[in-house]
Amino acid sequence: MPDAPLFALGLALAGLAGIRAYLTVFGVGLAALFGWLPVPEGLEVLTSPWVLGTAGALALVEFAADKIPGVDSAWDLLNTLARIPAGAFLASAAFAPLGEWSAPAALAGGGIALATHTLKSGARLAINASPEPASNWIASGTEDAAVVAGIGLALLAPLLAAGVLLLALAAAGWGAWRLWRRWQARRDVKASIASQV
Repeated sequence: MPDAPLFALGLALAGLAGIRAYLTVFGVGLAALFGWLPVPEGLEVLTSPWVLGTAGALALVEFAADKIPGVDSAWDLLNTLARIPAGAFLASAAFAPLGEWSAPAALAGGGIALATHTLKSGARLAINASPEPASNWIASGTEDAAVVAGIGLALLAPLLAAGVLLLALAAAGWGAWRLWRRWQARRDVKASIASQV
């Protein structure tokens, strides 16, 4: 695989790791183990029974924890320590030959994982402000499905997957900026009214 698709694959997997690190590692490991999809040589370490077992068990724990309002935010906070390094590793392992470390790919992967993790965690905090649990379950299920579909897309069409990821990040960032501006405008209106009273 030429360098551009490998780099795109690494970025796409890093972005997915920012949402669900354990499911991403488990899914890529299974795909490599059973030969369902081609993976770069550097990612074959994910076929280890220890890696698959640990990632699979943690993916199940995350699947359950992520459906419970409040617990999901605590889980997100704790997993900041796993998602960003996992994104850095996946990007470097996809791009560099086996056993080598690509610092630029790792930095890019860690940055993408941080971006998707931050957007996911922020969205979940906002959703948790709602008293009913259905929106939490819907958001969590959507994230699960998006990661599974994203793994397949990343392994089959890495350039397309990276493009979709970057567009989604740009759209989410724009949406977050718009919400921030609306909140600031409301706050300014309230401050203006309070100052006139």
